[in-house]
Amino acid sequence: MVGNISRAVFALAMVAGIVLVLDNRATAANTERPGPLPRPLVDEPLASAKGEQTAVFAGGCFWGIEAVFQHVKGVKSAVSGYTGGSVVSPSYEQVTTGTTGHAEAVRVVYDPSQVTYGQLLRVFFSVAHDPTQLNRQGPDVGTQYRSAIYYASNSQKRVATAYIDQLTKAKAFSRPIVTEVAALGRFNVAEEYHQEYAAKHPYQPYIMIHDAPKVANLKREFADLYVEQEKR
Repeated sequence: MVGNISRAVFALAMVAGIVLVLDNRATAANTERPGPLPRPLVDEPLASAKGEQTAVFAGGCFWGIEAVFQHVKGVKSAVSGYTGGSVVSPSYEQVTTGTTGHAEAVRVVYDPSQVTYGQLLRVFFSVAHDPTQLNRQGPDVGTQYRSAIYYASNSQKRVATAYIDQLTKAKAFSRPIVTEVAALGRFNVAEEYHQEYAAKHPYQPYIMIHDAPKVANLKREFADLYVEQEKR
């Protein structure tokens, strides 16, 4: 996501009515929006009893990824953080330099008796981000904004790689999927001011342009999975 100074300039420009027009044009030109993607052919079955499992996704600024999964049925919590890097306890300032190897990511704790891992993947690829953008999402550029799935089990790895293969063979996107699939290592929870950022700042220009539409798309395209109440 853009820095504090850039955000201030961005906000002023939007008030003037300039950035909104330019950004909408850029989004239309650079973002894949295929609509609801096909259901995964390979998935974990719904569990017979309630429990907890963890999934971790990265796809640009974690504000938007978090906001989407906070509205998915069966998700108990969605927390922003950093993973995939070499620094033991990175700060936001360190991660934004792109030198720590971390990605902005979201840890999703979900009930597998209500939603499957494959359904979470379908949401991730359909509305949460653009998996064809390499090391960026919209205005945010750098390896910290890469598209990635961090699997917590061999079963998750199997489902994730199978779904990417399925989407590739179906030519679901006009450009190649660049999402990396890697084993989940240490996940560092991001600073408190990043948590529930979209819910707390619904009228922040960045949220209005880049993240609120993702939640709206979830509600429209996945009505069976959408819930109104956000979960931290």
